[in-house]
Amino acid sequence: MDWFLSLLMNDGIAHTVLIFAFVIALGMSLGKIKIFGVSLGIAFVLFVGLACGHFGLSVNETLLGFIKDFGLILFVFAVGLQVGPSFFSSFKKDGLQFNIVAVSVVCLDIIVTIILYYIFSSHVSIAMMVGILTGATLNIPSLGAAQEAMRQLSMNEPIALGSAVAYPIGIVAAIPPLVFLRIIFKINAENEAKKIENAGSSSEQPMQYSVLLANNAIANRSLEDVKKLVGRDFIISRLKRGEEYFIPQSGEILHLNDSLKILSTSADKEAITVFIGKEIEEDWKPSENKLVSRKIVITQDKINGKTLGSLSLQAAFGISITRVSRSGIDLLASPNLTLQIGDKVSVVGEIQAIQKAEYLLGNTLKRLNEPNIVTIFVGILLGVLLGSIPISLPDMPIPVKLGLAGGPLVVAILLGRFGYKLKLITYTTQSANLMIREMGICLFLASVGIGAGAQFVESITSKSGLLWLFCGFLITMLPLIIVGFVAIKFAKFNFLTLMGVLSGSRTNPPLLVYSNSVAASDAPAVGYSTVYPLTMFLRILSAQVMILVFCG
Repeated sequence: MDWFLSLLMNDGIAHTVLIFAFVIALGMSLGKIKIFGVSLGIAFVLFVGLACGHFGLSVNETLLGFIKDFGLILFVFAVGLQVGPSFFSSFKKDGLQFNIVAVSVVCLDIIVTIILYYIFSSHVSIAMMVGILTGATLNIPSLGAAQEAMRQLSMNEPIALGSAVAYPIGIVAAIPPLVFLRIIFKINAENEAKKIENAGSSSEQPMQYSVLLANNAIANRSLEDVKKLVGRDFIISRLKRGEEYFIPQSGEILHLNDSLKILSTSADKEAITVFIGKEIEEDWKPSENKLVSRKIVITQDKINGKTLGSLSLQAAFGISITRVSRSGIDLLASPNLTLQIGDKVSVVGEIQAIQKAEYLLGNTLKRLNEPNIVTIFVGILLGVLLGSIPISLPDMPIPVKLGLAGGPLVVAILLGRFGYKLKLITYTTQSANLMIREMGICLFLASVGIGAGAQFVESITSKSGLLWLFCGFLITMLPLIIVGFVAIKFAKFNFLTLMGVLSGSRTNPPLLVYSNSVAASDAPAVGYSTVYPLTMFLRILSAQVMILVFCG
């Protein structure tokens, strides 16, 4: 057994790998255990790391610091790539309102934290209070950002202990505010679901409908001229004239009583319908004998970054692209839409023409499984450079830096949205992205736990530990109650959607699980995904700024 004890207790590569593999494997396994329907999930890796650190298992500090920072970089970069395509579109219409609520929660979290610091300043430092904030809001990446800022200031306070103490409170105490709001406002989940259903789909999402051309003013004009006269973006995917079905070209002359199958956003539907004629019920199934609909995935590198109009697919193949699906969002296939690798385009046309289009666009799913390693490490390189740039601000003792958390996150979001302009393929499969994220956050949590474990038990059993619990409880509950009350009372928010928005404002998956169980619909998930990108960005950045402002 001497060899095993030597491997367990002596520093070295094999020792480090052994400790990390044990902490992560045991933490992930225990994290799946549910108590009253709630589990700690991946956060249990942190607690196993704390236990190992408490019982004397340690790793070389330099190596521990590298693994922690590299894990954090991998996590935030993968998150940025995932949310990048939808980050900017989340500020439109309903998304703007959702994000205002989420930002209000983030700001109120910070305000409550600062107030508690001034109340208990003789017992809890502001740095530790920031650590408690990161745990109460279940946002471990912001803990990494705070530690990065502390390193810039040459501080060495174990704020991970505060985060670990507050983390379980962040899970348990986040649910009562939603229950409280539901009781106060006498919310009926079924009625709220009906309101969402009656409100219809988002005005930005494409929808299909049939219109009979009955306007003499546009009869005998080309489709191109009619589109200019209408002044709205729409697509005619199929045209019925008599008993004939076909796909109209831009130069096609439209006649009275033509039946048109139109795609547009719901916001434009009424204007388009009134201008062309009147909406009708048309059975388009007979057209399927000649025209079929298929989804083609963009996998050709040369298509990445090109606009839909520049491909001239309708003129070349006689097909019509009706919509483009990207990151779960349907986009109207307008000529100016820029295509990216991984986009799914809905195509209508004859089967032979669609097969020719597939050859041009790719549709080789196997190619999407190939990892784009170049993009990942170019992005990390740029992210580290950006995060290292000193930014001088008034009244700040030292320049502010985005750091190893903020820099890669910003670059990843920008690459996810605009990477095609640099000829970079930013698409990664969902499973590959999830693997990078989970691997990164596991390495980070294990590092934090192992490093802080020696002091954990002493801290949590002390008077300070009880105070940390109390502060975490208030930070978790108060902002959710206040913002939720205002959103329902004055902004007339739908409760089911609000639950998702509040869950996203805390990047709190267990709270989303509870919300889904109450709603029995996808409304909470829509709210969660809409605010998640901005919330994650703000939490990472705000943790750094709080440390630099108050500790600098």
